[in-house]
Amino acid sequence: MTEFKLDPSRQRVASRLADIEPFRVMDILAQAKALQAGGRDIVHLEVGEPDFPTPAPIVEAGIRALRDGLTHYTPSLGLPELREAIASYYAERHSVRVSARRVAVTPGASGALLLAMAALFDPGDEILLADPGYPCNRHFARLVEARGVAIPVGPGTGFQLTAEAVRRNWRERTRGVLIANPANPTGTVIAHAELQAIHAVVREKGGWLIVDEIYHELVYETSPPSAASLGDDVIVINSFSKYWQMTGWRLGWLVVPEGIMPGIDRLAQNIFLAAPTPAQYAALAAFGKETRAILEIRKAILRQRRDGLVPALERLGFSIPVRPQGAFYVYAGIEQFSDDAERFSADLLRQAGVAITPGVDFGSHVAGSHVRFAYTTDDARIGEAMERLTGFLLR
Repeated sequence: MTEFKLDPSRQRVASRLADIEPFRVMDILAQAKALQAGGRDIVHLEVGEPDFPTPAPIVEAGIRALRDGLTHYTPSLGLPELREAIASYYAERHSVRVSARRVAVTPGASGALLLAMAALFDPGDEILLADPGYPCNRHFARLVEARGVAIPVGPGTGFQLTAEAVRRNWRERTRGVLIANPANPTGTVIAHAELQAIHAVVREKGGWLIVDEIYHELVYETSPPSAASLGDDVIVINSFSKYWQMTGWRLGWLVVPEGIMPGIDRLAQNIFLAAPTPAQYAALAAFGKETRAILEIRKAILRQRRDGLVPALERLGFSIPVRPQGAFYVYAGIEQFSDDAERFSADLLRQAGVAITPGVDFGSHVAGSHVRFAYTTDDARIGEAMERLTGFLLR
């Protein structure tokens, strides 16, 4: 068999590929794994994946589904009983009435984001995003030929968009705003009153407000209300990955106005047909009391890690002007050490065996002077990372 080589004069790939930048944290993870394979000990503070295993009740429910032969396709919008369970979660946890008819179960929050982008935006439409922010959001927009417009945000607004910023940046082709609450990479929470104000601006403009609540259950002080409480016209995205610790099960959900659900259904049928069946049956155990008790203990552990890591980094000279309120990230300034976060992160990995993520993964606004630490490993390993970081900075 001859090796295939692309001939640019005759064959070409889609131009959108040039606009889809790599998710650098995955490249860093691959480099770290390669060093580990060569015998190096690496402390992983780069990937946003909790180190805890999926809670046993969820695992056992998944195993039962496999043993019972529940491995065939489900309806494209998900198991009816899981959609009902998610609707009940909003009623019981957030005191918000959400009809199960408004819930679509998806392959992770990524599947939900893709459905939302494809359903709501036409080619050339613009979606306002915070910079820094989750990098894949702008790429989902690009996939549907829309455009993510990055709005620089900083410590003064908790690295979050504001109603004033939304109004100031709304243009003729703007059709929506996407907010993460809490945010990645900063772990900051937008005040509910500000979110209400943003919703009012978006509604006035006739656009769509999408709120990613994938880290919503991982707020360590007072939890904000769900954006679902703002009104039926708000698009809410969530996932079983982070709080429920089901990253590899690939399961999320989307809450949309009931009127556009037929379109969401058609898109799901064509794009991925349905979310993984065993994962859906497993997730039926996610909202149970036994699972909740396990998760709340682990949430307390994550808070303890945050409370140790933030002052440790500050003592070393990192700037953290806004204390993370949720998720499991610290977005730290490296101004004292470097203006090249990619170089800093690469040297730290190679020389000290500590993997972190450079700010350039999350946008362009002051990205070269920031890095993200994910406290997704235990206290002992975080302590080891701080010792190595101390030595690295003294070189």
